[in-house]
Amino acid sequence: MQTEKTPIISKDKDELKAALEAILFISGEAVSHFRLANTLNITSDELDELIMSLQEDLQAKHRGLALVKIAGGYRLCTKIKMAPYLEKFTQIVDKKLSQPIMETLSIIAFKQPVTKQEIEEIRGVNTDKILRRLLERDLIQEVGRKKVIGRPILYGTTSTFLQCFGLNDIKDLPELPNMSYEEREKLYQEANLFSNEDLKTD
Repeated sequence: MQTEKTPIISKDKDELKAALEAILFISGEAVSHFRLANTLNITSDELDELIMSLQEDLQAKHRGLALVKIAGGYRLCTKIKMAPYLEKFTQIVDKKLSQPIMETLSIIAFKQPVTKQEIEEIRGVNTDKILRRLLERDLIQEVGRKKVIGRPILYGTTSTFLQCFGLNDIKDLPELPNMSYEEREKLYQEANLFSNEDLKTD
C-alpha cells in the first residue's frame, strides 16, 4: 500500500519560506544554494523543497515577482508583465553598451580565456580603455596567465556578466554559427543579446 510522501521540512516551513524570500529580496543579486542552506540552517534537500514551494507561490497571477535560477544561484526578479509599470515608475531611459564595448565583451564571452592581444587581433584596434571599463563594471575578470613568452593576462567573464544577461552558466550562450566575425556580430546585435543591460559608457 502506497503511503503519502512526508514533506522534508516538518515544522516552521512557512517561516523558513518567508525567511528565504526576505533574504533573496534584500540581496539584490543571485545567492548560492550553499549560502542559502547555511543561512537557514537546513539541508540541501530541505532548501530545494522551500525553493519549489516559493516558486509555486510566486507563480500566482497576483504576484509581481518570480524566483529564478541564475549565475549558479537564486534571485528574485520582477515578472516581464510588470515592465510597463516599472518603466513608468522609474522613468528609465534605455542605455545600451557602446558598440566597441559590446564587440569586445562578445569576443571575451565566446573565446574565453582570451588575451588582450588576441582580442585586438580580432577587433583590429587597441582595447586598453575598453578592458578597463569592463573590469570596472565587473563584467570581466583576470582568470590567469597564458603559458607563452611574456605570460599575458587571460580574461574571462564574471558572475555579474551572467546576471546581467540572464544566464545561469556560460554554457548557456548560443552556439556560434559558421560565419565571419562581422556576420556573427550583426546576428547578435539583431538578437539584442548584448543590449539589454542598463549600463552607460562615457
